[in-house]
Amino acid sequence: MLAEPHEVILVTGGTGLVGSAIRHIIDTSPDPRYGKRPNETWVFCTSRDADLRDYAQTKRLFETHRPTRVIHLAALVGGLYRNMKKKAEFYRDNAVMNDNVLHLAYLMKVKKVVSCLSTCIFPDKTTYPIDETMIHNGPPHESNFGYAHAKRMIDVINRAYRDQYGCNFTSVIPTNIFGPHDNYNLEDSHVIPGLIHKCYLAKTNGTPFKVSGTGTPLRQFIFSHDLGKLFIWALREYNDVEPIILSESSEISIKDVAESIARTISYPVEKIVWDKSKADGQYKKTASNAKLMGLVPEFVFTEFDEALKISVDWFVKNYDVARK
Repeated sequence: MLAEPHEVILVTGGTGLVGSAIRHIIDTSPDPRYGKRPNETWVFCTSRDADLRDYAQTKRLFETHRPTRVIHLAALVGGLYRNMKKKAEFYRDNAVMNDNVLHLAYLMKVKKVVSCLSTCIFPDKTTYPIDETMIHNGPPHESNFGYAHAKRMIDVINRAYRDQYGCNFTSVIPTNIFGPHDNYNLEDSHVIPGLIHKCYLAKTNGTPFKVSGTGTPLRQFIFSHDLGKLFIWALREYNDVEPIILSESSEISIKDVAESIARTISYPVEKIVWDKSKADGQYKKTASNAKLMGLVPEFVFTEFDEALKISVDWFVKNYDVARK
């Protein structure tokens, strides 16, 4: 029996929330569908290895490692304020980065690329639930116009390179991700890591745990370790150029999230302060995971409270070194 050819998988943005989760699954999963295989070498690179906005540096990275497959996670990201103030920077930096990675993947005959998109790419005015066919049906929300359009262009590049060159390029669209190695910056983080950090400080300093809004909005969350498994599945098994939404079907209110965090940190739930002077934002942004469940109906997501406990415990244990 012939040995399987050696595979080199290059992961850009390899030490962030999702890259760290993929590494965790590759290193620890006993399931051969997700764990590292004997014929694989995984390379998790960061901006210290190459500035992917620079074509020459990106080319050297590809020439050094000669990847056969790529998971493209690297991106310039930021909170609402930065996205609104720096639309041109967010568009250009991400567009150039994506173009360099995907064009070099074509030139170096990479077998497969899976890129990471975001639910912010969907039209601002749309019907719910959103699904994979609706990405280009209208402009994204004005607040992240530059970033969202740059991410949309990945889908355009994937389709163009598949049509012209036969490249196996695809992309995935996770909903709200949380887990170990997140960004916990109080001004520039997503909802769960921001609330974890706020609650931790409230417990430590004996101050109120203040949460913006009423807590009524609903969101779909995905635990980073579950997403890591699904990224590996997509790399090995998903070969459609059309993006695929990676999400649980259930929606959780911000109120339930905040109270679950408080219980995990042993902060009195009744002492949470809801700052109703702050806007709630959109009530819900329901995304359909019907396509995913049709392809992997046996996939079991981690229970939310269990995943949250893992995330909180990691933050508390690594408070001094966590990104904040």
